[in-house]
Amino acid sequence: MKKIRIFVVEDYSQLRKIYTCALSQMKDFEVTGDFSNAEECINSLEKTPCDVILMDLGLPCMNGLEATQIIASKYPDKKVVILTSHEEEQEVLACMASGASGYLLKDVDLDVLEKVIKIVNFGALWFDPQIAHVAKSAFPKPNSTNFENLYCKYNLKDVKDSLTKKEREVLKLVSEGKSNTEIAEILMVSANTAKVHVGNILSKLSVTDRVQAAVLAVKARLF
Repeated sequence: MKKIRIFVVEDYSQLRKIYTCALSQMKDFEVTGDFSNAEECINSLEKTPCDVILMDLGLPCMNGLEATQIIASKYPDKKVVILTSHEEEQEVLACMASGASGYLLKDVDLDVLEKVIKIVNFGALWFDPQIAHVAKSAFPKPNSTNFENLYCKYNLKDVKDSLTKKEREVLKLVSEGKSNTEIAEILMVSANTAKVHVGNILSKLSVTDRVQAAVLAVKARLF
């Protein structure tokens, strides 16, 4: 069986060595790169084989969230597993919305880490049980128990078709955790216009807040 090739991205050198050493000793894995920053990891993807990337969030310069977005865009066949001490709801959902395939806390047992790497390599998603409730609470609640109505509400094609190009741009920024003020600056519109766009998005997606909108966007693969 072909070994799963792994990159480890962690700025704390001692911890990086621990992960690298432990994973290298597992018969199904090969660590093909370890990096203290995201920039080196991304540059190495062009020339070094890799299947799964263990990514810390709190990296110097480019953080793990930004790196995940770039990797998901340029190298969609690579699986990113966030391995961090951060468990805030916004960070968890932003990472998954940005293309991460897994989210683990750093106190995870090595046998669990081994299983997760294998799971995401085959295309599945994984949330650390300690933060899985975040995803559950973020899903939009149904307004009806009628199955036909549910289909209309959760049909992912309808989600995509219901939004304008500008609203998709705004939703992407919302998924990245940007505020209305930040969205306005990026898109060079007024803060009120950004607020209106966000309100229209929430209305069209039948959700009550920005987090639910971001989760639905991930399910619909809007970006």
